[in-house]
Amino acid sequence: MPERPTLSLTEARAALDRQETTSRDLTDACLARVHELDADLRAFITVDADGARQRADRADEQLRRGERQGPLHGLPLAVKDNLAVAGQITTMGSAIFRDHVPTQSADVVDRLEEQGAVILGKTNLHEFALGVTTENPHYGICRNPVDRERTPGGSSGGSAVAVATGMALGAIGSDTSGSIRIPAAACGIVGLKPTYGRVSTQGCYPESWSLDHVGVLAQTVQDAAMMLDAISGHDPRVPSSLDLLPTTTARDLHDEQDTPPAGPLRIGIEESFFFHDVDPEIETEVRSTLEALVADGAQLVPLTLPSLGASIFALTVIDTAETTAVHEAQFRRRPQDYGEDVRLLLECGAIPSAVDYVQSQQIRAQVRREFQEAFAGVDVIVAPTLPIQTPRIGEATVHLNGREADRDQELMRLVGPANLVGLPSISVPCGQAHGMPVGLQVIGPTLGELAVLRAAARVEGLVGERLPAQRRPLPHITADDV
Repeated sequence: MPERPTLSLTEARAALDRQETTSRDLTDACLARVHELDADLRAFITVDADGARQRADRADEQLRRGERQGPLHGLPLAVKDNLAVAGQITTMGSAIFRDHVPTQSADVVDRLEEQGAVILGKTNLHEFALGVTTENPHYGICRNPVDRERTPGGSSGGSAVAVATGMALGAIGSDTSGSIRIPAAACGIVGLKPTYGRVSTQGCYPESWSLDHVGVLAQTVQDAAMMLDAISGHDPRVPSSLDLLPTTTARDLHDEQDTPPAGPLRIGIEESFFFHDVDPEIETEVRSTLEALVADGAQLVPLTLPSLGASIFALTVIDTAETTAVHEAQFRRRPQDYGEDVRLLLECGAIPSAVDYVQSQQIRAQVRREFQEAFAGVDVIVAPTLPIQTPRIGEATVHLNGREADRDQELMRLVGPANLVGLPSISVPCGQAHGMPVGLQVIGPTLGELAVLRAAARVEGLVGERLPAQRRPLPHITADDV
């Protein structure tokens, strides 16, 4: 990938407000990147170039009249292709829905369009979001832009690649067992999974009803906050939706630049689970960042969460059982239309018993209690996002500290607990290992998105100079820049 800077949403917003660029210029720049890079990277399944240009022209006309609809007005974004966009093909990354055109958009898409955002198209994903690599047999293998022989992670791999390369200035993803934070870490960007129920899942094809989250992928923490504020809020159509107003985290983060919060940041460190059996180079990068945070005034607080060791078993049982229930009728009728790995997963999903499912729910309740007790004494918990090197495409097992391990289980191991109990969590870049980005994970208490974003912003500020040049924002961009 060429060593080119990409633009943050925050900088693009400022450039639009100063009339230094236009929504059409920004949109054309992103579409030019898609044209240049996507035949190889396969970040998108569909691109609505004509529609995006029309929406950008309309946004520019509204801006000329002083009618800005919201912070995302005129900014080009991408949407994962398991989220419905009315009038646009929405495939779920599957052959079964290859020609599916919904008549109603997902709640998050409606909220983006109400703010005047420009939707560029639908991004590639692991089929039905049922995997962590975005090796899609129907729409092409999505590739990591840092090393094209490696996976970008998944299942929101296309959204991560689009943001990492400037094919979009931000993207929406979904996260059931790490599917936003895994690709964010692998591609060197920011990925935020909010509290369960903070963002509506209406219009998102279900994987696991009690684990599914919709969230954001962005270049910066401030960008992630801006996008969260745009898509959060109560949706009465969804039973799990929390009866809360949209967040105001972008404003709160901005205000804190002038008035920092009182008291030191208290960071919980759970060694026995989150730092156990981690690749040494990755661990070094994360611990170096923790040392920088301590030097900046943070306090490290040792924690013990004894039930975390059982959390991935519980997550796997709940996820596979609920996923198999979602697909049961369709899978009986059309098993041949599923990719091989997803077909195997759905066959295995019928194996767990009712006893396994109930025991997993009991583990979930215990893990939730332990996190609640931990957050009585800390603001956030910090850990590596991934314990392993970013795997090569097609690599089903990985080598970790002298042993062979299952790729998928390792990619989910450290991010899964936040899904199991619905806690807000973010991955933010903190350096490099083995020539690939390293993600640092911040987990917060229920409804603690602001605490998570505050901590991530401090990490971002401390390690910013070590990030790859192509991740640093420019004050403005036009089509000529690509």
